[in-house]
Amino acid sequence: MNILVVDDEPIIRDGIKRTIQSRFPDHKVHLASSPEEAAGVLRSQPIQLVLTDILMPGMTGLELMNVSRGIHPHVKWVVISAHSEFAYAQEAVRLGARDYLLKPVGKDQLAELIGKISGEFEQETQVSEEAELLKCSLKYLREAVFQRWASGLDIGRIDMLSVIDSHPHFHLVMVKMDSDRKVNLEHYIIENVLTELIEGSGHGFVASYDSQSLIGLVTLAEGGRVESLIADLKSHLKTYLRVPFQVMHTGLLSDFEAVPAEVQRMRQASATQVYDHDTRGGDKAIEVALQYIKTHYQDDLSLEKVASVVFLNPVYFSQLFKQKTGQGFKEYVIHLRLEQAKQLLQNPTLKLADIAERIGYQDMRHFTQVFRKRFGVTPTEYRQGGGAESVR
Repeated sequence: MNILVVDDEPIIRDGIKRTIQSRFPDHKVHLASSPEEAAGVLRSQPIQLVLTDILMPGMTGLELMNVSRGIHPHVKWVVISAHSEFAYAQEAVRLGARDYLLKPVGKDQLAELIGKISGEFEQETQVSEEAELLKCSLKYLREAVFQRWASGLDIGRIDMLSVIDSHPHFHLVMVKMDSDRKVNLEHYIIENVLTELIEGSGHGFVASYDSQSLIGLVTLAEGGRVESLIADLKSHLKTYLRVPFQVMHTGLLSDFEAVPAEVQRMRQASATQVYDHDTRGGDKAIEVALQYIKTHYQDDLSLEKVASVVFLNPVYFSQLFKQKTGQGFKEYVIHLRLEQAKQLLQNPTLKLADIAERIGYQDMRHFTQVFRKRFGVTPTEYRQGGGAESVR
């Protein structure tokens, strides 16, 4: 069985891999530190099971699962999280997760789950696996040929008749992104979302046009409207994409010879079209950021790091964070750390240096200065004074 482990914490990734390989040496384990890396593995490897964290830079594990279902329907998903909130588990179940595990995951618990899922896969026949592989190979060949055709390039002696016969009339849909960085994850998101919408509206396929553009070809079911598909597509992309994008489409076409010219027309139209952009909504962005901070407050957190988790510009994120929480980012992190320090100081067996390190301060003198500035007493005085009473 091919397994993918997605987690931005290397200790967690490596630990899960060691556990699986020690109990199931025949299984192949792939690792990804982010949803973007995971998308690359899902594209290139025949993954059957994904174990994913929830809060990671770029997008959540639940979002990765949601956008992957259409193009990887056979993959089973297990969500692993440090959060026990019912809403996360409920959403994971709604999306079809096989299970939901809380960190830290016990070795025996993980091995038992992998064993059960392995048994489920063994029941699948080799014939169905070979059929799925053939289907994928034909899909990639068709899309590669269509990409060259849409670009006006020679396709040699490859016969397009089967594609033409399947689509006597069709619409083309182009999605173009605007970014000065690599958009591999966004490319993956668009491919999955558009594929799922096309299959729900009729039949067709999606092909990569270049590093920042994709083209969908769709023959709509009777009564279907391309405007409805476009509206749904924009709505989904505004939820998941973190970069500006454009969506363009043609009218109803019936001549495949017109495809290259229509593609060029859409590309030219993009030069004057306004880009859509919705950075997942302010409330949701801050909600995810707060959960990430609560999980990683003991790490070397920076505003830039947390802003990257929700794919927001650091300056805009700082303004939005203060607007939504009433506190600056740095002030919020300090408050969270010091409140945890007060709890730890109730334990007389813990050394001050250990407490400082646990809440994210490697320098105990700095920890003492920050604590005294906030509460008017040193950590030692707070502990000796009976805790909460000393800072009232």
